[in-house]
Amino acid sequence: MEAFDRVFQPGFEEVSNSDYLLKGKWAEEVFQNSNPITLELGCGKGEYTVNLAMRFPERNFIGVDIKGARIWKGAKTANERNLKNVAFLRTRVEIIPSFFKEEEIEEIWITFPDPQLKKKRNKKRLTGARFLNLYRSILIDKGIVHLKTDSDVLYLYTHNVVKYNNLKTLKLTQDLYHSEFNDDILSIKTFYEQQFLDEGSNITYISFLLPSQKNIEEIPEDEQE
Repeated sequence: MEAFDRVFQPGFEEVSNSDYLLKGKWAEEVFQNSNPITLELGCGKGEYTVNLAMRFPERNFIGVDIKGARIWKGAKTANERNLKNVAFLRTRVEIIPSFFKEEEIEEIWITFPDPQLKKKRNKKRLTGARFLNLYRSILIDKGIVHLKTDSDVLYLYTHNVVKYNNLKTLKLTQDLYHSEFNDDILSIKTFYEQQFLDEGSNITYISFLLPSQKNIEEIPEDEQE
């Protein structure tokens, strides 16, 4: 991956005790423009990152994943297609504030993450309060968060977190491809999504606004469904 443009694989020592050198400088130094930035967290093979970049050349997109073997596919595609508005970052989502400053990001996509189905796994869910509070530290005020998943459990949990914190929902459906929201953007399919569809799984989707000044609270265990 080191041969590809705009692929960043910082070592632990680069971010363990300080912020990453590109924090606050991604648009200027990496993309060399002032266009808004969208993140895809847990981007896997980077299908959404690449396809969104192709559809929106006036925006910048960064795919984030900890597994380099996954990122390699998206980075290779972006390089072959000479997409200048795409970058990939290999790191853990848990330390994402080390890489981006306040209001540096406009939107976040989370596509088919591990739903963490075991009991008391809420702290590990990428749409739980712990992570939403990380996101709001880097998003613009009322930045958009998108979740696309085959897991009804994760979808319903996320919907309940949104309702519990009185966040504004933009779109939600438990059957995306038979809903009014099935458009050119939401019909982008990841490698894992196609597998789920082939198995007969339903695809769910929710998007909502995340206010930067509002602390997000986890749903108390006795109120969780």
